[in-house]
Amino acid sequence: MNIPKFTVLISLIFLAHQISFAQKKQFTEKQMLGGEKTGITTQLPQVIGWMDDSHFLIEKKQHPDSSASVFLVDCKTGKQSLSSREILKKETSANISVTSRKGDVFISTTDEKSIQLTKTIEIEINPTLSPDNKWVAFTRNNNLFTININTGKEYQITDDGTDLILNGYASWVYYEEILGRASKYKSFWWSPDSKNICFMRMNDTNVPLFPIYGESGLHGYSENTRYPKAGDLNPSVRIAITPNTGGQTTWADFNENDDQYFGQPYWTTDGKSLWVQWMNRGQDSLCVYAVDPANGKKKLIYGEHQTTWISLDDEGERIHFLHANKGFIIKSDQDGWEQLYWYSPDGMLKNRITSGANWATEIQYIDTLANIIYYTSKEHNSTQIDLYRVGLDGKNQVRLTFGEYTHSVDLSPKGSYFITRYSNAQTPEKLTLVNNKGKIISTLGDSQGPNFNQYTLAKTELIRIPSEDGLFQLPIRITWPINFDSSKQYPVLINIYGGPNAGTVREGWQFNGLTQWWSNEGLIQVAMDHRASGHFGKNGINYMHRNLGNWELKDWITIVKWLRKNGADSTRIGIMGFSYGGYMTCMALTAGAGYFTHGLAGGSVTDWALYDTHYTERFMDTPKENPDGYQKTSIMSHVDKYKGLLRIYHGTMDDNVHLQNSLQLVKKLQDAKKHFEFMVYPGGRHGWGGNQQAHSTNENNMFIYKNLLNKEIPKAMLR
Repeated sequence: MNIPKFTVLISLIFLAHQISFAQKKQFTEKQMLGGEKTGITTQLPQVIGWMDDSHFLIEKKQHPDSSASVFLVDCKTGKQSLSSREILKKETSANISVTSRKGDVFISTTDEKSIQLTKTIEIEINPTLSPDNKWVAFTRNNNLFTININTGKEYQITDDGTDLILNGYASWVYYEEILGRASKYKSFWWSPDSKNICFMRMNDTNVPLFPIYGESGLHGYSENTRYPKAGDLNPSVRIAITPNTGGQTTWADFNENDDQYFGQPYWTTDGKSLWVQWMNRGQDSLCVYAVDPANGKKKLIYGEHQTTWISLDDEGERIHFLHANKGFIIKSDQDGWEQLYWYSPDGMLKNRITSGANWATEIQYIDTLANIIYYTSKEHNSTQIDLYRVGLDGKNQVRLTFGEYTHSVDLSPKGSYFITRYSNAQTPEKLTLVNNKGKIISTLGDSQGPNFNQYTLAKTELIRIPSEDGLFQLPIRITWPINFDSSKQYPVLINIYGGPNAGTVREGWQFNGLTQWWSNEGLIQVAMDHRASGHFGKNGINYMHRNLGNWELKDWITIVKWLRKNGADSTRIGIMGFSYGGYMTCMALTAGAGYFTHGLAGGSVTDWALYDTHYTERFMDTPKENPDGYQKTSIMSHVDKYKGLLRIYHGTMDDNVHLQNSLQLVKKLQDAKKHFEFMVYPGGRHGWGGNQQAHSTNENNMFIYKNLLNKEIPKAMLR
């Protein structure tokens, strides 16, 4: 009988680890679950901020038992002098901030003075300072207002706001899918000179109402959300520009009745033009128009078309303007990877700046004098973030960070130095000062604690597994059971999300007590990604066009086959996820039921016809355009294949993925006389907290113990 060399290698590795484990201490229950300190890691110094291009403030302890002190660090000499936070306060003494308290607007300064600007019965939403710190804009009753801070005078910019007409406040689908949750529904933007303000006017009249039931009170109540499901009508949108005191409103030259989307607009650095991102309903064509604030006329600056789709939710990262009339930089994945392109001011392509397998590309600093760009990307390794430097002409691209780590960098104001916080799966975080040539200047901190080598740590590693068609090396992050024996079989718990460009396998130190607990209990813990998760660029993501869920499942089945050959018990393969992860968990227990045996599915989409227009149609097109795709990707179409045990749970007032999704699946499973578990969380949204969160965690853990570990849950695990 021939034993595969790989199996022998794994056995030898784990035998060596078992010998070393026998000489080390085991974690206690309180250390793993009770938060008791272990000394495995210590806190890194805190970088407070850069003072100038070669000096920064850092807070750290001089001795383990002392209180933290602030030091001023000279990058050129390495000298660290005892300093004070007062230095930073003096540098920022002119800054003010705006806050909302109990629905009113307050201005606060660094000298801790506070001024109340509004005092109304109505609620002021999203108060936002102008760039010159002299004005505040906000919405009230879906109308836009401004206030002059010096005079306290309030100006009402719009007066037609209603439940259906939203000025400067986003409709649900724009908040969730385009402007992003960080916007908090804000859809207005100050010009750089603070003289004008741009806002979106959204009309929800034709968007269908979706009722969400609340159980509290004698008769209950309902919320009616304007929520467009796939194929429905979207809100109509107009782009407006107005002076900071109101008056004449200029409307950008777009037809609000067209079936279209608008992305986040960009003011040019001089405030003389507003660049508007426009996209067709099919989301495969993007245009950037320069709009004249004086008359609303538009001029095409940039256009792009892809055969699948283009993502509009760019989070302000698509366009970067260059000073001195040098043009602008566009980020695009049109060549299959996320590259930077240099354009002249009038929209003529000068050259591509970056090259290689760039993904998660973000500009960190542009040195317009030296024509150099500093940016972060996953070009070196798709599980890691690194810092790069490249000329504006696309020449001399170089990686500045080092090693097989993921880096989080903080550049000095002019890019002469950077501080990196880095780690990998085996190495706790370190803090290091590096110059812009990639030379390490000094180590500022190491979070590896004094007891790091005294305890038996669960072994975590990142592995690449060939896809079944041989086209991709699929990444998984796996934590093995303590004292793993390759001749035995262990239960598996897979934690996933899935979806396009939503990878979960990342390099970096992620030790925590719960992971160690599960490892001690003999559980193989896995995070795994598929070909469309972002590791393989847009070309990989494009596989999902018109068939969500298909390639994720195929690639994950390939990974499960590998796990079965490397210690996994095929009768105890558990998978869990929330939202899109809930969808894929349901898919795994139905379409993939021959490989996955137990599932925990929370807040799940179960049929893409039930989810919103912008997200769903980006990948699936409309139900009318792709009826077969919607049918094949619906969980309901695979219920006849269901086996194993699925636990479904959902918040009753989820306004993102409606409870309707889980209820329709429950009905289908009942009609098919299938056994499953179901739990609702009254009042829960797309997630919940407090005692309900504790209950949900307890129930999930009990499910894992009963079905994967085949024993009762210890009392220590219950919250």
